[in-house]
Amino acid sequence: MDIKVLASGSSGNAYIISDGLSSILIDCGIPYGKLQEKSKFQISRVAGCLISHEHADHCKAACELARRGVDIYTARGTIEAAGLSGHRIHEIKALSRFIVGTFNVLPFDTEHDAAEPLGFLLFSAGTMETLLYFTDTYYLRYKFKGITHIMAEANYSLDILRESIDADPGMGARRNRLLESHMSIEHLEEMLKANDLSNLKQIYLIHMSADNGDPAAFKERIQRLTGAEVYTA
Repeated sequence: MDIKVLASGSSGNAYIISDGLSSILIDCGIPYGKLQEKSKFQISRVAGCLISHEHADHCKAACELARRGVDIYTARGTIEAAGLSGHRIHEIKALSRFIVGTFNVLPFDTEHDAAEPLGFLLFSAGTMETLLYFTDTYYLRYKFKGITHIMAEANYSLDILRESIDADPGMGARRNRLLESHMSIEHLEEMLKANDLSNLKQIYLIHMSADNGDPAAFKERIQRLTGAEVYTA
């Protein structure tokens, strides 16, 4: 399974997942032109776009993608909150499987300050591999088996966040939102310990805060915990 990071972080998120037979775009939080540029003009070839929730850094290009013939898959709450419409917009529900290209997709609910946020478990009929994708959530209520690839939010470290608040008391106002809507490296470690990682090959740490994250330290922590290849985005 091939994972291409087009954008990651608060300024925009977009990823292309390919199994050699078909490709899926997950989130589209940068302008359409940037999606085209960063994908080397491969967007028209994706089998569809999965959108986790309605915040602009995850769905900015949704309307343009649909207008240009890309099928969009997301929850009813996201459709309504983002003002999406048309025959290219497909409503999906948590824990109801569907097929996009050669991928079997299982959406699941996440914990974020959005209308109906989702994560995705993708199984490829081409490679027989399983990808777990979740972002913008402080907690996962589900456990997963047979995962080969993970794309996981690692937004901040509690220790770095405390240091940021000490240096800038104004950060205290943002603290509660971070704690209640984004995943810390500490919570990610606990989540990984609770799941079956026996088949795990790769982990991508995504949506990392520029102010409260530490790519090198986070990578080392997750490598030590899992023994898998770890990439930061």
